[in-house]
Amino acid sequence: MPTIHVTTLIKAPVQRVFDLSRSVTLHKISTARSNEKAIAGVLSGLIEVNETVTWQAKHLFKVRQFTSKIISMEKPVSFTDEMIQGDFKQFKHEHHFKQIENGTIMIDLIQFESPYGAIGKIFNQLYLKNYLKTFLLERNEVIKEYAESQKWKAILT
Repeated sequence: MPTIHVTTLIKAPVQRVFDLSRSVTLHKISTARSNEKAIAGVLSGLIEVNETVTWQAKHLFKVRQFTSKIISMEKPVSFTDEMIQGDFKQFKHEHHFKQIENGTIMIDLIQFESPYGAIGKIFNQLYLKNYLKTFLLERNEVIKEYAESQKWKAILT
């Protein structure tokens, strides 16, 4: 199963980075390029354990829906979301946070599996893994931008 591992250093307190990472409102801002919309479940604010959100967005030339559920959370250390409905055969995203002297280390681990057997595996390696990593890096840059400036106040207060 393909795995994506991204580490981001953010010069902000761990609680702020943790909360921005689970903000449905900030996720919508960070995914403006694909025009993601929360259409069911938690529609704004901070998502909590056992809650779901259904996203609708255009990816790979098609409007898609993706429902994820927060299956575990240890504030402000980690949370994990897992796809419960969508185009993937399997999709799991672990978010880890570690306070350090000058900020927070944010670690994302994504494991996913495409449908379509061997063709899906080839597509993963040739295109999808890079597409998802780029999507995650763009999202993390927005989290970093908001956490390191005063912009976080518009999301978390």
